[in-house]
Amino acid sequence: MPSQPQARDCIACMLPHAGYMYSGSVAALTASRVMVKDTVVLLGPNHTGLGAAMSVMASGTWRTPMGDVAIDGDLAAAMLEGSAYLEQDETAHAREHSLEVELPILQYFRKDFKIVPVAFGSDDFDGLTDAGRAVAQALKSRQQEKTALIVASSDMTHYEPAATARKKDESALRAVLNLDARALWQTVKSGGITMCGYMPVAVMITAAKQLGASKAELVKYATSGDVTGDNSSVVGYAGVIVY
Repeated sequence: MPSQPQARDCIACMLPHAGYMYSGSVAALTASRVMVKDTVVLLGPNHTGLGAAMSVMASGTWRTPMGDVAIDGDLAAAMLEGSAYLEQDETAHAREHSLEVELPILQYFRKDFKIVPVAFGSDDFDGLTDAGRAVAQALKSRQQEKTALIVASSDMTHYEPAATARKKDESALRAVLNLDARALWQTVKSGGITMCGYMPVAVMITAAKQLGASKAELVKYATSGDVTGDNSSVVGYAGVIVY
C-alpha cells in the first residue's frame, strides 16, 4: 500500500473494483491522494440485477477484514427523502462486490468513518441526475458537505484488446475529466463502451458539481494486461479525483 503524502481535500473520486491483483494498485494509489472523511457515500453498479433499480442500504454495519463500518442512517434517510428514484433496499447489496471491495482500501487510510452504500441498476439519465442532486442536497442539509467523500466504483472497458480498450476508455474518461455526466452517458451508450459503473460515476459527477467541484484529475490508468502480460483481452481500470 502506498503512503498518503499527497492526500488532498477532495469532494469525490472514482475507484476500480476488480480483484486486487489486477486493479488494486490503481485503487490504492488513487485513495492515497484523497482525504478519507467522516462519511463516505459509496456509489456502485448493481452487477446481479437483484433489488431495486437504485438501492440505498439505510441501516446496519458492513464487516471487512479491516473492521466494521457502520452505515450513516440519518444521511441515508435524507438522501431517500430527497429523491424520487432512490429506494431503501438491502437485496441489491447482498451479493454485490463493487462497493465492499473499496472498503479495506479506504480503511487502510482511515479507520473511523461511516458509509451510505448505493447500488445502481438503471441507466435512466433523469433518475441518475435526480439521485446526484439528492446526494448533494442531503449533504448540504445536514451540513456534511465538508465532512463527506463521494466514491464512485467502476471498472472501464471489459474483455477487449488493450489498444481498443484504451481508445474507448480515453473517450469515456474525457467526459469524466470534463465533469460532464451527460457526455459520459452518451459516450458510453453510443460507443458501446463496457464501463460497468458509468451510472454511479454520472451520479458522482452530478453531486460533486452541486457541491462546487470544478476540476478532475486522472491519477492512473491501467489494464489487467499490465499484470498478466496478456493484452489480447483486458479490463481497464482508472482512478480519478474530483475537487
